[in-house]
Amino acid sequence: MATGFNLTFSLTFAALLKIYCWQQYPYMSVKVKIVNDPVYGFLRFPEPEIIKVIDHPWFQRLRNIKQMGMAHLVYPGAVHSRLHHSLGACHLMGKALDELKTKDITPDKEECTAARLAALLHDIGHGPFSHSLEHLLVGVHHETLSRMIMERMNDEMGGMLGKALEIFDHSYPRKYLHQLVSSQLDVDRMDYLNRDSFYTGVSEGVIGYDRILQMLSVRDNELVVEEKGVHSVEKFIIARRLMYWQVYLHKTVLSAEMLLINIIKRAKELAAEGQELFASPALKYFLYQNLTETDFRNNPEHINQYCQLDDADVSVSIKVWQSHSDKTLSQLCKMLVLRKLYKILFISESLASILGDKIKQAKTDFGIEDKYMHYFVFSGIASNNSYNIENELIKIETKSGLVKNITEIEDTLVNQTLARSVHKNYICYVQA
Repeated sequence: MATGFNLTFSLTFAALLKIYCWQQYPYMSVKVKIVNDPVYGFLRFPEPEIIKVIDHPWFQRLRNIKQMGMAHLVYPGAVHSRLHHSLGACHLMGKALDELKTKDITPDKEECTAARLAALLHDIGHGPFSHSLEHLLVGVHHETLSRMIMERMNDEMGGMLGKALEIFDHSYPRKYLHQLVSSQLDVDRMDYLNRDSFYTGVSEGVIGYDRILQMLSVRDNELVVEEKGVHSVEKFIIARRLMYWQVYLHKTVLSAEMLLINIIKRAKELAAEGQELFASPALKYFLYQNLTETDFRNNPEHINQYCQLDDADVSVSIKVWQSHSDKTLSQLCKMLVLRKLYKILFISESLASILGDKIKQAKTDFGIEDKYMHYFVFSGIASNNSYNIENELIKIETKSGLVKNITEIEDTLVNQTLARSVHKNYICYVQA
């Protein structure tokens, strides 16, 4: 009885929601895509253009790419995908545009759809494990790949993404639409902070995104925040800083990502030597050749192959490579699969003496040859720059109508603390 009631209620609610969407968007098809998102609740996608993109295989590939790389080895809940994040960014873009409309800033319906498409597709160029393997499997930045993929999809869809491409690459006249997609206060960052905080359980990442969106306005074609929203922006920047040290640059997450990087580096070295490696067709395609941006632009097959590549290709290969005849590759893969990760030290003093001690210990405990030692003992620098004063600054509209950079507002932490970049030296090493 209860089950039947719940089913009837769900069907009735869905029908009412579709009627509401039709009333709000009478110029569009009655077909509406509704996604139940754990972060925001029901997300509505009434635009047929957006539905067409969501259903595209190249967008659906993002289901199989983890948003947070190897963070799930520390935070088991962090297994959400780039697709989740992309839908969330598109949703927040819609809310931002709705707020601007209430202030008589009214991009037309076509521009609103284009901006939502740009937000939806901003990460479509990400490869396996997101940022973890950036520039390694493919030597091209993910934003460049995103644009190439959008161009291909635009050709396939008869120019439907033309305006979205202009917004994405900052060539569209309404500058603030690009700023909503990519800036120091964009829907991308708002979504990933909220979403990553939700899935990791780290509450420091929670931001008042709704308050920030309500405080948005436009002056001289640029995005500004009303002065009464300045503390919400401060909290946004603080949350980003805390999430970097507590989650994204957590020492065990960093250790796992460096291990993954070294596995792929070693696999590519062996491939360059002509050794046979188990791999899916898509992964093998990129293991055995080093492609540049020019290569991608000259040969459309590279994009076709790239859009077949996701986390599964890498994960399965690592599982198989545990038994590879190359001892270095085999050992690294076993370490990752069994979660026997590098030990890691963040240190402020000189690295040289500590690094030397760890190398001697690795030789004694594991008998590692010098030519392979850099896979097992190495140093690096972790950097956290939560607000970049050299980049496009967040602008605040004061109560008197003046527009100032947030660093010029009195009594803000951004000017005193948060604009400072922090660097930490670290050493990764194996330990018996």
